[in-house]
Amino acid sequence: MKTSRRHFLMLSVGVSSSLMLSRAAFADTANALSEADPKAQAVGYKEDAAKVDKAKFPGYAAGQTCANCSLFQGKPTDAYGGCTLFGDKQVAGRGWCNSYSNM
Repeated sequence: MKTSRRHFLMLSVGVSSSLMLSRAAFADTANALSEADPKAQAVGYKEDAAKVDKAKFPGYAAGQTCANCSLFQGKPTDAYGGCTLFGDKQVAGRGWCNSYSNM
């Protein structure tokens, strides 16, 4: 069976776009900030805002997450995004830290 040039090109585009999408999904978590990171510990970063110690961080209020913080560099719907505090590290959109700001 001979493969036409058009079929080959369509197949190549499909395969390459699949690889790029899976790579982008992996990149979200590959550079994720760890709660064990010294910078994260310094500001009380938690990947899940529901796990914030309210006694230790009385400034925390329900509904505060990285996704709605003014320092978050992503869309509010992003699972992970950049943060001006942590350079090239990605923070969880559902996360929280003591530097939360909604201004």
